[in-house]
Amino acid sequence: MKKLLASLALGIGLLLGSSVALSQTPAASEAAPAAVAAPTEAAAPAAAAVTTAEAAAPTAAPAVHKGDVAWMMTSTLLVLFMAVPGLALFYGGLVRSKNMLSVLMQVMVVFSLIGVLWAIYGYSLAFGGEGTIIAGFDKLFLAGVNMDSLADTFSADVKLPEYVFIAFQATFAGITCALIVGSFAERIKFSAVLLFSVLWFTFCYLPIAHMVWGSGGYLLGKGALDFAGGTVVHINAGVAGLVGAFVLGKRIGYGKESMAPHSLTLTMVGACMLWVGWFGFNAGSNLEATAGAALAFINTLFATAAAVLAWCMGEALMKGKASMLGAASGAVAGLVVITPACGTVGPMGSIVLGGLAGFVCLWGVNGLKRMLGADDSLDVFGVHGVGGILGAILTGVFTAPSLGGTGKEDFSIASQVMLQGEAVLITIVWSAVVAYLAYKITDMVVGLRVPEEHEREGLDITSHGESAYSK
Repeated sequence: MKKLLASLALGIGLLLGSSVALSQTPAASEAAPAAVAAPTEAAAPAAAAVTTAEAAAPTAAPAVHKGDVAWMMTSTLLVLFMAVPGLALFYGGLVRSKNMLSVLMQVMVVFSLIGVLWAIYGYSLAFGGEGTIIAGFDKLFLAGVNMDSLADTFSADVKLPEYVFIAFQATFAGITCALIVGSFAERIKFSAVLLFSVLWFTFCYLPIAHMVWGSGGYLLGKGALDFAGGTVVHINAGVAGLVGAFVLGKRIGYGKESMAPHSLTLTMVGACMLWVGWFGFNAGSNLEATAGAALAFINTLFATAAAVLAWCMGEALMKGKASMLGAASGAVAGLVVITPACGTVGPMGSIVLGGLAGFVCLWGVNGLKRMLGADDSLDVFGVHGVGGILGAILTGVFTAPSLGGTGKEDFSIASQVMLQGEAVLITIVWSAVVAYLAYKITDMVVGLRVPEEHEREGLDITSHGESAYSK
C-alpha cells in the first residue's frame, strides 16, 4: 500500500510538472516557479524514487517577470519626469525672469548630454565589470548588450533585461549632473556648463557610482548602505555645486540687489513634479515590483510630508510666517534625506528623518550659507548636500530592527554609522577635488563666467537669443 501511494504521489508530481512545462501561455509561464515548487515539496516522501540522472537535471534559468520590467520602465520615465520638466521648472522659477530660459536649457541639455555619454562609456565604467574603484571598458558602446542580455536584481533568481537597467541608471546620472546647475545659475557660460559636466561625470560620478553600487565596489564591499543615491547623487552633486559657487564667485549685486525668485508658482509646480517622479527614483531602485518597492514608496511619501511640515514650522518660528518657497524647499529636503534610507528604514523612521531634514536643511540654506559665504544660487549644497549627509548618516541608525528598520538581528548602529561616515567622507573629498580641477580646466579652455554686461542683461538673451516672456 505504501509503495502504491508513493507511486501515485510521484506520478502526480511529474504530471503537474509536465503540464507546466508544456504550457505556452504567458500566465502559465510566469506562474511556473510557484507551480513547480508546490508539488516538489508535497512529493518529498516519493523523491527517493527519482533516479540520480533525473536529480542531476539542470536548474531552471533565471526568471524575468513582466511586472518587474513594466515597473522599471515606468520608474525610468518617472526619473526622466523629475529632471525635465520637474527640476528645470523648480530651478527656473527660483531665478530672475531674465535667466529663466538659461536654466531650462542647462538642465535639459546637460541631462541629454550625460544620457549619450552613459551609453558610450558611462555604463561600462560604472557597471561593466568588477573593480574596487571603477569597472572597466568591457561594455564600451554597450558592447555585448542585446535583447537577450540580463541584469541582476536583489533576488538571485530574478533578472531584468539589461536595456531596462541601463536606461534606469542613465536617468540617475543625468539628473545628478543637472542638479549642480543650480549652484552657479545666472552667471556661467553655457559652453562651460557642458564641458564641466563631461569632466565631472567622467571622473567623479562614475567612480562614486561604481564604489557604492557596482560589483566589487569598495564601499559596497565594506557594507555601506545607499539604497537610491544619498552619496552617489545628492552629496556628490551638492559638494560639486558648493565648490562651483566658490570658484565662480558671487553674482553681480549679490547681497545688495533683490534676487528674489521670479515665479514661485513654477517652483511649486516643479517641486510637486519632483515629488511624483521621486517615487520612481526611490521605489524603482528596488529593481523589482515587490514589498521592497512598496517600503521605499511609502517612506518617500511620509518623509517628504514630514519635511514640508517641519520646514514650515521652522520658518514660522524664525520669521513669523511660513512661505511657499519654504514648503517647496522642505519637500525637496525630505526627498533628499530619505533617498539613501528608503529601502531599509521603517515608515516611522522615515517620518523622523523627514522632520529632521526640514529643520536641518532650513539651517543649511540660512545659517550655514552665511557661515560659508558662498553664493550657492539655488541652495544646492544647503538642501542636497546637507540633506544627503544627514540621510546617509542616519540610515545607519534607523535601519536597526529595534527602530523599525530592516537590518538583521545582529545589526550594530555604531558600526554601521562608522561605515556610513566613511562613505560620506570619501564622497565629499572625491567630489570636491574632482570638481575643483574640472572647473579650473574648464576655465582655461572656454572660460567660466559670462562678461559683466551679459550677466546684467540676462543669460536668456545673451546666451540663447531668446526670452522666456514677451514684454
